[in-house]
Amino acid sequence: MIFSKTLLGQTLQTLGWLFFAISLGLFLDSKFIAEHYYHNTQHIITLLIIPLFLFLYYKATSRTRELLIYATLIAIVGEYLFSKTLGMYTYRLKNIPHYIPPGHAIVFLLVYYFSRKSQVKYNRKKIEVFCTSLIIPFSLYFLILKNDILGFVCTFFVFYFLRKHPKERLFFLVMYCVVAITELIGTSLECWQWPSVAFNKLNFLPSANPPAGISLFYFGLDRGTMSFYKRRHKAAWKRLKKVRSFN
Repeated sequence: MIFSKTLLGQTLQTLGWLFFAISLGLFLDSKFIAEHYYHNTQHIITLLIIPLFLFLYYKATSRTRELLIYATLIAIVGEYLFSKTLGMYTYRLKNIPHYIPPGHAIVFLLVYYFSRKSQVKYNRKKIEVFCTSLIIPFSLYFLILKNDILGFVCTFFVFYFLRKHPKERLFFLVMYCVVAITELIGTSLECWQWPSVAFNKLNFLPSANPPAGISLFYFGLDRGTMSFYKRRHKAAWKRLKKVRSFN
């Protein structure tokens, strides 16, 4: 119980379980598994992620349940728009794996839970500095050695938007790191691939595989999710803003 009240303990309770689930799921969907064992394990991963999603859903508050549903719906639209329609990235089987949209929602939820933990909030500034100290050299490395202009531009806009949303800085800096690690795992296992230029069309925006800073698009997920909630619960949102103003 004492361990669960430490920063390490609270990190393992949220991000630790998240990275375990991400690593296991993407390994099962990897090119290695497809070539040596079974061609399509995506339905198995979907069957594994459903009980995890339901567990998190029923453990959540009514507000968080609603956000989880909105995040899943927005992720479905986003996947078909960016992958299938715009060709921003391509999955191994040229489809949209069914486990991906709820996976996005789970990432969103567990990063949110992490950002709300007591020791995380207490060490907020230190964590923000730590994440920033990782992000800047990471994006510069990709820019200089991999000509990742798309990723560098995305990283620039992440920090630009955070200037206007300082209270969400912790959430999005951690999200940047989580998404960057997820992308490195997913592309190295060849679960998906990014083209050498943005959208496979914009030659003036070279991209790495994966591009750094692609967590920028989680701003859209977050903004869309909160927009749906605010429209449905205007009075509750006003109360929440008053609470935030005192923090």
